[in-house]
Amino acid sequence: MRIVSFILVGIALIVIQTSIFQFFPSWLGGPDLIFILIAFSAYRFDWLSGLLLVVVLSWIMDVVSGLYLGTYPLLYLFLFVALKVFKENSPVKEAAFQIPLVGVVFFVGHSCLYAFYSLAVPGVLPEWSWVTLFRETFVLIVATIPCFLLYNSLFEHMSQRRLVPPRILRKRSGNYFR
Repeated sequence: MRIVSFILVGIALIVIQTSIFQFFPSWLGGPDLIFILIAFSAYRFDWLSGLLLVVVLSWIMDVVSGLYLGTYPLLYLFLFVALKVFKENSPVKEAAFQIPLVGVVFFVGHSCLYAFYSLAVPGVLPEWSWVTLFRETFVLIVATIPCFLLYNSLFEHMSQRRLVPPRILRKRSGNYFR
């Protein structure tokens, strides 16, 4: 039930990111909300559920707004695996490194992806700008804080909720004709 609700949240975020964020000024940049959701899933979900979420959301994002096919699945899979490995092998308390690590993985992931595509398709990509990458990373880190709080409250709510069958499906006892 949790994975379905987070897939629906991810689809809503894709709609917001591809429609509303286009009207933001270019100097501000729009945070990658799906990147933040996948980072949260790396921290809170198990491997199978997290990978399912990554595959579904990255595929949708790639179809909806991908310039080169396979960019988003590659980037989001790198993000998920890197954060999951760091989380499981780190002796540091979880809350101390989550948000900065999202920024570091975003920065490294986009740098590596740009380097790969500059070798694969030279002359097609726009010029590299460190200022733009640092600004996008900063906007992403700032947006990660409220998003993590929101996703965590949804995750906790879904964890505490019991699945109760609807009233029609419950077995009744006693007189059926009342």
